[in-house]
Order: sequence, then C-alpha cells, then structure tokens
Amino acid sequence: MPRSTPDHAPDRAATRQTERHPDRRRRRHRGRDLVETAVLFAAMAAADFVADLVDHGPDGRVLLITSAAGLLAAAVFHRWAHHRRDRAGAAEDAPVPVGRREPEDGERETALWRLRTTVRDAPGSLAAVCAALADSGVDIVTLQTHPLAEGTVDEFLLRAPRSLPAAALAVTVGEAGGADTWLERADAHDLVDAPTRMLALATRTALDAAELPLALRQLFGRCTIRSTPAGDEEDTPVADDALRPTVMRLRDPSGGTITVRRDYLPFTPTEFARARALVELDARLGVRTPAGPRPLTLSRGEEITVRRATPEDRAAALAMHERCSPRTLALRYHGPVTDADRYLAHLLSPRFGRSVAVETASGRLVALGHLLWDGDENEVALLVEDEWQRRGVGAALLRALVEMAVEAGRESVYAVTQSTNTGMVAAMRSLRLPLDYQVEDGTLVLTASLPVVPAASAHKAASADQAASRSEAASGPVAAPCSDAGPRLAALPWVSGRTS
Repeated sequence: MPRSTPDHAPDRAATRQTERHPDRRRRRHRGRDLVETAVLFAAMAAADFVADLVDHGPDGRVLLITSAAGLLAAAVFHRWAHHRRDRAGAAEDAPVPVGRREPEDGERETALWRLRTTVRDAPGSLAAVCAALADSGVDIVTLQTHPLAEGTVDEFLLRAPRSLPAAALAVTVGEAGGADTWLERADAHDLVDAPTRMLALATRTALDAAELPLALRQLFGRCTIRSTPAGDEEDTPVADDALRPTVMRLRDPSGGTITVRRDYLPFTPTEFARARALVELDARLGVRTPAGPRPLTLSRGEEITVRRATPEDRAAALAMHERCSPRTLALRYHGPVTDADRYLAHLLSPRFGRSVAVETASGRLVALGHLLWDGDENEVALLVEDEWQRRGVGAALLRALVEMAVEAGRESVYAVTQSTNTGMVAAMRSLRLPLDYQVEDGTLVLTASLPVVPAASAHKAASADQAASRSEAASGPVAAPCSDAGPRLAALPWVSGRTS
C-alpha cells in the first residue's frame, strides 16, 4: 500500500546526497567564501571613497548632513508605511455585519410588539427567525418558548422601528420559517418578565379568593372568563381539567367550573399548566378575605364600618332584605321582590366579583355593594336599608367599589337603575369622575370613566413590580394590585384629597 511522502522528504534526500559526496559540499563552501570576501573589499573601497570625498571635497559637512536627513526621512516613511499596512490588515480581518445599516432619523422611534409564531423543532429554526428580525432592525426584548408535540411556539416582545408596519414584520417572520404568526401592539406593562408576572398573580390569588378570575384574565390577556356554579343545569361540571385550542375548562375549587375562552389565539400546553397552577394554589389556601374593615364617620356623626363581604354574610343580608321596603328591593334587583333572596348566593361569591358590606357600631349589616365582572365591563350595584338612606352610606360603598376596580386594572364601571332613582344618580355624581348617561325605556345606565395612568408612570410601575417581587421573599407577602394601581388610585378625587 503506497504511503504519502512528507513535505520535508526532498530536504532529507538532498542531505543524503551530500553525505555521499563530501567533495561537492566543500567546493560550495569555498565559492561562498570567495563571494563574501569580494563584497567586503567592495564595501571598504566605497567607504574609502566617501571618506576622501568628505575630507577633500568643498562641501563635506553639507554632504553628511544631507545624508543623515535622507536616512531619517527614509526611516520615518518606512515606519508610517508599516503602521498603515497593520491598520489595513486589522480592518480586513474584522467581521463585517451582513445586511445591517445605520437607522435613519425616522427609524429611531420605536414601538413595542407582542409576536407569537410556530417554528419547527429543529436546530437553527429559532436562530433563523432571530437573524431575520435583527436584519430588519428589530430588537428582541424578551422571549418565551412553548413546546408542542410537533414544533415550538415562540413568543417575543419586540422593539421595532415605528416606521416598520405590522404586515412587513409578519412577512419577515414568515419568510424565516415562522408559521401561524400572531401580532399585536404591546405597552410598558408587557416589559415585566413572565416569572415576575406569575409571582405577582400568585400573590394576588393567595391574598384574596376573588382574585382568581382576574388573575387568569391578566395572565391570558383579552379573553372571556365564565364561572359556572356547582349544580348549574346549563353546564355539566368537568371531571377533570380540559384544554381545547381556544377553550380552557378548569375545576373551580369552590365548586363548579371556570371556562376561559380566547378565540383569536389558541392556548398552549404551557399556558394550561400555568392556569392549573393558579387554580391549585387557590384550592390549597381555601376561603380567605383580605383587608381589614375601614371605620367611617357619617355627616350626622354615626360610626359605620366598611368591610369586605363574604358568603358567610348571607344570613345577615337576608335579615336586611326583611327590613327593606319593596320599592328599595325593586330598584336594586330590577325584578320581582320575591326573587331577591335567591340572588344573594351568586352576588356574595368571590368568583363573580367583589362585595362590600356596611355595619353599624352594633354590628348590624345595613348596606351591601357589589362589583360584578361582566366580561371587559364592570357593573356596580348598591342596596342600602331604608333607614340609612340619604346619609352618605351609598357614596362610601361606591367609593370602595371604585377603588377595587382601579386595583383590578379596570377602565370604567357602570350602574343600571331606573331613571327615577335619584339616590343612585347622586352617589355616582359624588365620585367626581367623568360620567356618561344613557336612558332607554326608563332604564338609566351611568358609566364612570376611571383615571388612566400616564405612560411614564406605567413604565415606572412595571419596574417597581419586578423590584417588589424580588424583595417579597424577604419581607413576606404584600397586597399586589395591578402594576399601575398606585398612580391611578392617587388620581381619584377623594383619595387625593385624603392624602393631601
């Protein structure tokens, strides 16, 4: 089998030939010595000529100075040329970014986007999408991965040039291998990373049983949540949690079913696992009611206490119904007075909203207020015992409900009543918030717009959420309203007056 010859094989062959003919080697050394001797004699002759020229010539000194200047100039030029070659070589060796360009003035303004796309579960698939986004001048702020049976759903928070349209961004991702791409504008609240958001939602759920539906809605964005009580004939309770593409059904720890629907974007198994974790946390903690009572003094000097109401207050609420007039019950429940009692179990359940009770100094329940979740909207409803009407009890209840709506991140609340119910109109006007009036067939709908936090404050609040979550382990759990609740609560007229 032939073997390859190393590169130095010819040198070894020449060495062997020299060793075989030593006379030839000696003749080569004699020729080299003769050449070196001739060069030495020539250098001595040139030096003698220059010495005679300097010694006997008329301008010997000028000649030496000129020669020295020429040699110095040659040295400087050689140094400059060598330095320039080094810089040119370093620039050629530096990596040249492909497809990058300096952003123009119009592209320096950016916008936040939430993008979700499905890529193949293969090496380099995600890298191709990231490279395509980078070539378009898009910065990836955060990235979450949702593994599927086939492929992976990648969810990005992007900071893109404001001049880049959404369609172009979707096309860029599609050409890079993304499929089923979904895109929508984001805001400063989305800057909170997923672990921090989950910790905040878990804290809210741990502090208040009524927070579970709100926590699920904040977790999944624009979705519809429906709580079905146990024993409801319209919906059969699920034996186990179930996930379909756009519908998630969970067993309610208090009995019944929680159904989460998001038609515009399918759920992933990762999101289903997060929802089940929140539900399991709620089930393990059992019944709980946050916040202590708030004592108030009415204009006539009566002492009352405003506190959260629970299902345990049903008996006291039934007793209050007995003391209320048929007209008061009809104004509150918009139906037959005989049906008023059966509404209480639903109204006092934390799954459908929040309830507030007013007690006198003797402990008697004299008023109830409800904040009911109605999809994206929020209804407020009041019932004040006849003897305690026109004393400011309704206004105190309504303010407490509005503060809860602000803490939950809601943008408005509305009340439905009869156009002749001047007491409810007066209570809504006492909020000193923008009101919208709609009257149809004697039914009055009053909608109050809640304060909106400025964008700068929202960004600061999002950063504060992350800091609060990091310190929570050391300081213990604290109340966890939505991230911009602080500035929005402070913007309420009665809160700003109370703190000033």
